[in-house]
This record gives sequence, structure tokens and C-alpha cells, in this order.
Amino acid sequence: MNFKLSTLVAASLLTCASGLTMAAESDVSFSGTAAMTSDYRYRGMTQTESDPAVQVGYGLTHSSGLYAGVWGSNVGFGSSLELDPYVGYSTELGSLASKPVLDVGLLYYGYPSASDLNWLELYARLGFADTITVGDSLLASVNFTNDFFGLDTDAWYLNLTYSMPLSASFGGVASLGYTTADDYDFSDNASGDDNYIDWKVGVTYSFASVEDLSAELAAVGTNIDADTNPYKRGVETGAVFTITKAF
Repeated sequence: MNFKLSTLVAASLLTCASGLTMAAESDVSFSGTAAMTSDYRYRGMTQTESDPAVQVGYGLTHSSGLYAGVWGSNVGFGSSLELDPYVGYSTELGSLASKPVLDVGLLYYGYPSASDLNWLELYARLGFADTITVGDSLLASVNFTNDFFGLDTDAWYLNLTYSMPLSASFGGVASLGYTTADDYDFSDNASGDDNYIDWKVGVTYSFASVEDLSAELAAVGTNIDADTNPYKRGVETGAVFTITKAF
């Protein structure tokens, strides 16, 4: 019998929430983000039929490394709302010379009023700082699910993301990802493509006049074989502008 990862999410959320609630107030920090984007691209693919999206996230982090939160966005399918709770643990691997940060957790993709689309994913990330130049970062991640888009099938996602400062206000970002899923066709022409590559190359800007306000302009796309719109437009390389306020 195939054990769905989604059976873990309730227990994980409860355990994490209980731990954070019991912790001393001074040990827990709160953070959040609010963003507007011209196109919500998930691993290179539009989730809003190439239309804009409003996205909000909140998180709690304990000094031990335990964290939990929720992130939401409008989407162009299902219930038109995506709500993603997550739990995880992050720690620095101080015994290694480069002192990378290991981050592992569970991310639940939730679509209210369209629960058949809900699915859970496990992730592991390893982050490195000052890899080539001072202030840059390299993040390698691996994601796995056995219930891809609620279809009871296995899928993997691998990603490398690199960011670096270009000046006091400007920065650069580039990422490359690979998705593979069992018994799934990402094309719209029955070509049987069960995997694809996604990419992003962009420039970021931090506003000096407004604390924690930033903007990003990026080219985002995939190599998915698509013939007809709007699907073709939503997977081809396109410009995406996002403005984000952290708090």
C-alpha cells in the first residue's frame, strides 16, 4: 500500500506549533512578507494563466532552529487560492569548513475548495555563503513527493540558486531546476514528457528609502514542449516583475 506523505502533515504541524507555544517568548521571532508579482511562476510554470498575483507569508522561528509558517497566493485554477503551511528545522553545520546551513522540512500545497489537488512535499536544502565573492550565496535543494498534485505519483525536484551583490542596492540571481514525475506528461501534445528543466535569471534592487522593500525583474521559463496558448505562453521564457516588502 502506498503511504501518502500527506498523513504526516497534521502531526508535524501540531508538534511544531506545540513546541513554539511552549518556548519562551524571547526565543521566538516573527517574520512576514507581502508581494505583488506580474506572473506567479512555480518552477517556471505560470500558476495564474500569466496574470498578476498577490502573495503573503508569515513565519515563526525558534532559536533552536525549529520554524513553521504559512504562505498564500491567488492562482488561476481550483479554488483560485493556494495556501501552503510548512514546518522545518534549520541548523549550521559548524563542523564543516564552509559552515553551510542545512534546512529540512515539510511543505503542504493546499487549495481550499479543491482538496483533490492538495499534496505534501519533503525538502532538504543546503546553503553556502561567500562562495565566490563576499555577500553571495548558493542554495542547493532536493524535493520529493509521492502524491504529485494529488495524483498519487512520485516526483522529484532538484534546484540550484545563486545570488550575489552587484552594488549597494543591486544584486543578481540565477537558478536552474529539474522536475521529473512518474506517469505524468508536462507537454500539451501527448509527447510523454515526464521531466523538464526550468530557469531564472534576474536583477534585484533594494530600496534605501524604504526598509526591507525590494524589487526583482527576471526572465523565467522552461523547456516544456507546448503548442497552444495559454499553456504555451505560461511555460515559455517571459519577464516577471515582483515587488516584496518584508517585515
